[in-house]
Amino acid sequence: MAAMLQPQIILLKEGTDTSQGKAQLVSNINACTAVADVVRTTLGPRGMDKLIHDDKGNVTISNDGATIMKLLDIVHPAAKILVDIAKSQDSEVGDGTTTVVLLASEFLKEAKPFIEDGVHSQNLIRSYRTASHLAIEKVKELATSIEGKSLEEKKSLLAKCAATTLSSKLIGGEKDFFASMVVDSVIAIGNEDRLNMIGIKKVPGGTMRDSFLVNGVAFKKTFSYAGFEQQPKKFLNPKILLLNIELELKSEKENAEIRLSDPLQYQSIVDAEWNIIYEKLDKCVESGAKVVLSRLAIGDLATQYFADRDIFCAGRVAEEDLQRVAAATGGTVQTSVNNVIDEVLGTCELFEEKQVGNERYNIFSGCPSGRTATIVLRGGADQFIEEAERSLHDAIMIVRRALKNSTVVAGGGAIDMEISRYLRQYARTIAGKSQLFINSYAKALEVIPRQLCDNAGFDATDVLNKLRQKHSHPSGDGALYGVDINTGGVADSFANFVWEPAVVKINAINAATEAACLILSVDETVKNPKSESAQGEAAAGAMGGRRGGAAFRGRGRGMRR
Repeated sequence: MAAMLQPQIILLKEGTDTSQGKAQLVSNINACTAVADVVRTTLGPRGMDKLIHDDKGNVTISNDGATIMKLLDIVHPAAKILVDIAKSQDSEVGDGTTTVVLLASEFLKEAKPFIEDGVHSQNLIRSYRTASHLAIEKVKELATSIEGKSLEEKKSLLAKCAATTLSSKLIGGEKDFFASMVVDSVIAIGNEDRLNMIGIKKVPGGTMRDSFLVNGVAFKKTFSYAGFEQQPKKFLNPKILLLNIELELKSEKENAEIRLSDPLQYQSIVDAEWNIIYEKLDKCVESGAKVVLSRLAIGDLATQYFADRDIFCAGRVAEEDLQRVAAATGGTVQTSVNNVIDEVLGTCELFEEKQVGNERYNIFSGCPSGRTATIVLRGGADQFIEEAERSLHDAIMIVRRALKNSTVVAGGGAIDMEISRYLRQYARTIAGKSQLFINSYAKALEVIPRQLCDNAGFDATDVLNKLRQKHSHPSGDGALYGVDINTGGVADSFANFVWEPAVVKINAINAATEAACLILSVDETVKNPKSESAQGEAAAGAMGGRRGGAAFRGRGRGMRR
């Protein structure tokens, strides 16, 4: 009786929401599955696109898992982990973002019945970690190296990797055209790690096939003053001067005070200002440069002055374009026009201003150091060009990765099926519960070929049975067989050039297993009431009934919009 009358212990602040135990875990797993269902249909060459309309009215059409996950604005704390792994896959490898989300959610889905039956999640985590380790070893073993091949062979191999990536995007119809463009641009920047050395410029109009690659730098004609049209628009082997100063006529010090005793002295001050700008311009001309670019404004006086001396100038050039020109032409950006020596001037074989669509572009080609490239994209709609840019970014990342870690594996679900078969065989050799868990991990890996079939409208069960039969062949000949998207049967992915860098798969399996283990290891969520109110209107919508909505109508101080 005494035990029943003990006072209740209040540990947490009133209004704190805690949920724990098995139900909590299952609800987290359900949330992750719901997120994966959003991107599920975007996988593979027959994947659909998502149209996302945000609160600012911007419309994004995308097939890229990471882009969709970012724009979804997910608030569920466990499901946010899936967004993070998609982002990490995007920044590390560039492609395979949908794959990683699907795998993670499938691992959790397979774990759910065990959790509901009362298996401790730590047992599952231990088995999953073992399985992922074995899977990664198997990927490394199955990978084929492209090292030691001639440049031409390497180019065609890399183009096949790029084409595999592009086949699932909106521009998949022109994948061969873009794949060779991507490979050329990546080879052009060589061992440079900085991705911003590949510029992508978007010009609406024309067709996709009008896109072209500049081995050098291209940027849109900047805002220009009178006299601009009198400047020559084409040079062979010009010297290029890059500046970070204003070439404008202006009072040298706005807040300076000069006392004059005689009005005639005023003229000398005005003359001094003119002399300063003329001196700067003379020094630019003396340097022998034929093209002058500046990050800041080049005024009308300077424009006219350069035009009279057959020099091309452009002011207000974007920072990244200027850096790219510097890298390509071998020039150095100057912050002063004093002592401009030949070493700081850049050069290129050809500079010209060219009409692209209804825009004019300044194009520097045939650059000596050649560590930069620019892709000019054309297309009908703005959203389409935006998506093309995202797709090319993925392809560029993939080609870079394949160049660095020069091993590739068969795509099209072939590698997933092979690992799945290998893990099932391994599971039979061990005793205890972990046999079941590793088996479920193996089953989860089949989600990739299954989803490829579903998205293409084929009978997934039928195709998977064919694949299992091929892969379980004792001779091991079927290890490279994956889904054939064109016929709805199975085909040798490697022979059909459906390749992806091994690093994509390794990273995806690693990240997905980590995320699944992380979510399985959470057994309690504590939601602090204070942080709820700080989330402004989001919380107001959810809690309107609880606190008589009126208190939430205005935004409190410090609340985010």
